[in-house]
Amino acid sequence: MYFPQKIKEERLKHEMSQQQLGELLRISRQSISKWERGEGYPGIESLIKLSEVFDITIDELLKGDNHLKEKIIEDGKQLAYPKLKLFFDILLIIGLLLVVAKIFLAIGNKFWDFDITFFRGSILYMAIPFTTSIIGAIGSETFSKKYKEK
Repeated sequence: MYFPQKIKEERLKHEMSQQQLGELLRISRQSISKWERGEGYPGIESLIKLSEVFDITIDELLKGDNHLKEKIIEDGKQLAYPKLKLFFDILLIIGLLLVVAKIFLAIGNKFWDFDITFFRGSILYMAIPFTTSIIGAIGSETFSKKYKEK
């Protein structure tokens, strides 16, 4: 039995309306209705309260509903280093912008005869755009997979 059916069954077994259950959980009746229709799922706090109200385990509430289990696991994950992730995301964007600027300079030199000889030999022009992009991409990917352990 899936969660939407299970919650409705338990609510009716305890002779409660959606309104009464919502008041016990301190949420709206509409939230209970969405849960029973399978259009939404409760957070972990509401699941704990539901298990207490219905006097059943959380496992009994979730059993058979893999989608809800996966949602709860994903909702519980928090990045361990969100500021570092943001730093590397920004670094990646800057690197990509520098690569695009380098392409435009090269195109501009061909068509409009810009004098970019100063930039051509510099390390800025040659390596930094690609290096910045690569470091940003690697760092962003690395820190997007590190979650806080609870």
